[in-house]
Amino acid sequence: MTPLQHRRLVCAVMAVVATVTGMGPAVAQTYGIDFRNTLMPASGGMAGTSVAAPQDFLSAINANPAALTQYKGTHFTLGGAFAEATVDLEQKTAVPLLGVAAFSAKSSTPGAVVPAIGVAQEVDGLPLPMTVGLAVLGAAGGGSSYVQEPASNATSSYLLLLEFAPSVAVELTERLSLGATMFIGDGFASGPFVGTSGMTNAYALRGGFGIDYQLGDATWLGAYYQTTQAFRFENEAVLFSDRRPRDVDMGLPQQVGMGIANESLMDGRLLLAADALYLDWPSAALFKSIYRGQWVMQLGTQYKATDRVKLRLGYAFAQNPINDAVGTRIGPIEVPGGIPAVKYLQSQFAIINEHRMAAGIGVSDLLMRGLDFDAFAGGMFPAGESLGDATYVSVESYWIGIGFTWHFDRPTAGRPQAGS
Repeated sequence: MTPLQHRRLVCAVMAVVATVTGMGPAVAQTYGIDFRNTLMPASGGMAGTSVAAPQDFLSAINANPAALTQYKGTHFTLGGAFAEATVDLEQKTAVPLLGVAAFSAKSSTPGAVVPAIGVAQEVDGLPLPMTVGLAVLGAAGGGSSYVQEPASNATSSYLLLLEFAPSVAVELTERLSLGATMFIGDGFASGPFVGTSGMTNAYALRGGFGIDYQLGDATWLGAYYQTTQAFRFENEAVLFSDRRPRDVDMGLPQQVGMGIANESLMDGRLLLAADALYLDWPSAALFKSIYRGQWVMQLGTQYKATDRVKLRLGYAFAQNPINDAVGTRIGPIEVPGGIPAVKYLQSQFAIINEHRMAAGIGVSDLLMRGLDFDAFAGGMFPAGESLGDATYVSVESYWIGIGFTWHFDRPTAGRPQAGS
């Protein structure tokens, strides 16, 4: 890749980053509030399945960075997804200390665009083969708004977490790789406490570590671990009960993931993959009061219909993370109104859906050699749940996304690499 090409890539990344950072949140295809890799250009068509052999390098950066070594040469992706949800809330009885009366309404939170942008570069001349990457990703999002309904007392919550993620992977042997990612998070939040709440932002770090192993010629095993990421939004909420500004802590949980992928079937045209993830929500600020630990199973397949066209399909099952055994506090804040009030606030991040389906397509050398195009769409099956005796919430959503990936200096011979 020439110096001029490198400069153009950097300029393109910075221009798009400036555009997407102003976009708002949405309740969408999340596990709890965490997007994981469900909105990535290729993995999105496989319901996020990507731990062992990700079909886009952004999914490696965001989950198992060791898999970056599967990408040789230089790669640049410009992509994103649009996600929108329908959330209906029925509050059957009043919560006087929150100023909330009985009502039934649909959330007015609009859909949002989630970015997926980055570059990966193989590094030559080192004692061990290495690949470095850099990405700007939408990590998490959620919320709901009923400000149009006077009985809700202006109930509204928003959350959007963006990550700036440098990553590195080292190939220890021809089969074994290790990797690490540093997530530099920029969070924007409002709510969930009923009262005066302005949109504030905060920053936090997170570490991710992974291992990837090629077992035979067509099978990969992978695993990763990510630490918690704790944001403190200063003076974010003012409760109606005391009018004193409160700091609100929110965070993403520590989590682990394991995966296996195999492409030995149908003369190497069929890739089958499965991931098991565990999100330890009790380790996450604020959400430990709302969610319990959550297991996720992702199943994905990719079929090479021709040398240029790949078809993808995926299914994901995610445990309903809603914690039934709530107390009277959310984080350090005692919620006026006790458990019924906590249940009401819990409904604002009630991602209760367990079943998800997705499909996608990938086209290599679109318009020009070295330019790949990926597209995907998916949806969460509708689900509803009663939170206590007075609150009922139902949720469904859909999402679509695309990605353009430019490949430079990609090998043309040897074992096919991920995303080829």
